[in-house]
Amino acid sequence: MTDRESLLAEEILIVRHSGEIPEIAFHGTLYYLCEDPAGPQLSLTKKELDILRQQVVARYREILLRDLNPENRDARIYRGLKRCIFNWERLGKFCVRQAMPIENVRREIAEALRCFLYQEAAEVRAGLRQSCLNCTKEELDAFAGELGVHPEELPEDLERLFCPQG
Repeated sequence: MTDRESLLAEEILIVRHSGEIPEIAFHGTLYYLCEDPAGPQLSLTKKELDILRQQVVARYREILLRDLNPENRDARIYRGLKRCIFNWERLGKFCVRQAMPIENVRREIAEALRCFLYQEAAEVRAGLRQSCLNCTKEELDAFAGELGVHPEELPEDLERLFCPQG
């Protein structure tokens, strides 16, 4: 492995395993690799840039799926639907700025949202839990619409997830 390949491999890992806002790691990596006077001052190829961009999308996908996994609802790592909505917006803006397609991720997140809401509704209906939804119905409707999830694809009793449970 050349020095260049080694540097890129390390930065790819940093972006892929970054925190909650992976595009910050992406821009930090670009600065370090290309502009930082103490860095290697590389001129990245389109392929190299694409690999780094894909790591941002992969990390966002992981974060979104984490927060749409019903098994995580009571875990410390769970951030809720409101954060999921913010992360979807961040991913969308990143993809627009980077001229990247988002359709494959959109379909996967849409299906994860549908499954999440059906399980949440079923468990709340059965009295197994109180709703964990931390967003408004309007926010959820807008998110579902952005994902291409139509109202008829959601649980009929979705409204009860926004009401206080007693």
